[in-house]
Amino acid sequence: MTGNSRNNRLLNILGRYKPVPWRGRYSLSRLFFNFYLLVMGSFVAIAFFADFVISTAVKGIADDYTSRFMRGTIVLIEDDLFRKPRSEWPKTIKALDEKFAYKLDIVDRWTLKLPPKQAEKLDSGELAVDSDGDILYHRLKQTPQILVVGPLTPDTSPDHPRALPLELRIRLLTWSLIGLFLAIAVWFWVRPVWRDLEALRQTARALGEGHFEARSPEARSSAFELLTETLNGMAERIQRLIATQKELSSAISHELRTPIARMRFALEMLAETDGRAERERLGQMMGIDLDELDNLIDSSLTYARFEREQPELHLTPVELAPWLEQEVNSMRILSRNLELTVDSSALPAGQQVELDLKSMPYAITNLLRNALQYARSTIAVSAEVVSNRIRVHVDDDGIGIPAPERQRVFFAFTRLDRSRDRSTGGYGLGLAIVRLVLEQHGGTATADESPLGGARFTLEWPLSQNVTQT
Repeated sequence: MTGNSRNNRLLNILGRYKPVPWRGRYSLSRLFFNFYLLVMGSFVAIAFFADFVISTAVKGIADDYTSRFMRGTIVLIEDDLFRKPRSEWPKTIKALDEKFAYKLDIVDRWTLKLPPKQAEKLDSGELAVDSDGDILYHRLKQTPQILVVGPLTPDTSPDHPRALPLELRIRLLTWSLIGLFLAIAVWFWVRPVWRDLEALRQTARALGEGHFEARSPEARSSAFELLTETLNGMAERIQRLIATQKELSSAISHELRTPIARMRFALEMLAETDGRAERERLGQMMGIDLDELDNLIDSSLTYARFEREQPELHLTPVELAPWLEQEVNSMRILSRNLELTVDSSALPAGQQVELDLKSMPYAITNLLRNALQYARSTIAVSAEVVSNRIRVHVDDDGIGIPAPERQRVFFAFTRLDRSRDRSTGGYGLGLAIVRLVLEQHGGTATADESPLGGARFTLEWPLSQNVTQT
C-alpha cells in the first residue's frame, strides 16, 4: 500500500465520524436539573428512611412519656367525675374543659377505632394513645365510656383551625434551606463539568471534520483531566501520523523518479544496442538502480515504523567493545579501499552497556554508511564513558558539515546541497533513523567537526536504563 493510499484510507475512516446534531443533546440547564433531581431525590429518600426508622424506634418511648406525664391529671379528672352522678358528667367535663388548655370529652367505647395494640391497652384499663401521639384515651373504670384528652396541641378549637405543628414547620424550613444550598452546590459542580464536556465535544467534532490541529483546553474538572490528555494525545498522534505519511509520500515519490527514469533510459538503450560489453554495462546500471530502489523502500519503512510509534524497548546488557567490533566488521565489506578502525582503549575492561539488540545496530550501520559515502581515506570508530553515559564516535576525513546544518541533518529527507549527486546522494533517512533510535534509548545523536578534518557523529545514551529486559 502506497503512502497516498494509506493517507486516504485514514482520512476516510476519520471522515465517517458524523457530528451529533444539537437536537437531543443535553443543555446545561437540563443536565443541572437532572443531576439535581437525582441528588436531591436520593438525599430525601435516605433522610425520610432514616427519619422513619428513628421515629419508629422512639415512638414507643414518646408515647410512654406522654402517658406517664398525663396519668396524674387523668386520675384527678376521673375521681372528680365519680364523686358526682353520671348524669352530671357532661356538665362537669364542660366546666373542666374551660379550665384546661387542651380539650376534654367523654365518648362511648364503640365510637372509637384504634389500632389493635392501643385498643387492647384501653380495654385493660391502661392509657391509650392515638397514632399521632396527641390524643389520650382512658376508660372510666368499668363503664363503657371513654375519657378523651386532647389534642394536646394548642389552637385546635373550631374557630381557630389547627396550625401546622412546630416540628413540621421546622422540617419544612430545614428542607427548603437544604434544597437551596444543594442547588447552589450542584450548579457550581455541574458548570465546569458541562464546560469540559462541551470542549471535548467541540474538539472531537473538529477532529472528525479533519482539523487535526484542534486541541481540547485544559480541563476545569479533575474528573476530565485524564480524558482531555488522552484526547489531545490521540489528536497529536493522528496529526503526526498524517504529517509523516504526507512527508513520506511526497519525498518517496520524488526519490523514485530518478532511479526509475535511469532504468527506463537504460532499457531503451538496451533495446537499441547489440554490443555485449555495452549490454553488460547497462545491465549493471539497472542492477544498481534496483538496489537503490530496494534501499529506499527499506529505509522508508524503517523510518515510518520508528516515527509512527516507538517500538517496545528490549534492553540487554552487552559487553560494548566486542559488540561494537562486530557491528563495524559487518560493514568492512563496503569499505572498499578505506581504512576502517575501531578504538575501544578508552573503555574500562569488560565495560557493559544496556541497549536494544534489534534497533541499536540501525544507528551504528547508518552512521557507517554515511561515513562511507563521504570519507576520503579513513573512518575511525571509538567509544568512551563519560558520567555514566556511553559515547560512540564515528569520524571521517570527508568534507564535513557546516555548523548551521549539523542539527538539521538528523531530520528526514534533509540533504545538503553538495551531496545531491548519484555517488553520495542518499535519501536523507539514515540519520533520521539514527536520531529516533537514540531517542528510544533516552539518548541523543549529534554532529560536530572531526579531528580527522571531516564530520564526527556522536551517539550518547545511559549505561543503564534501570529497566533491564532480556
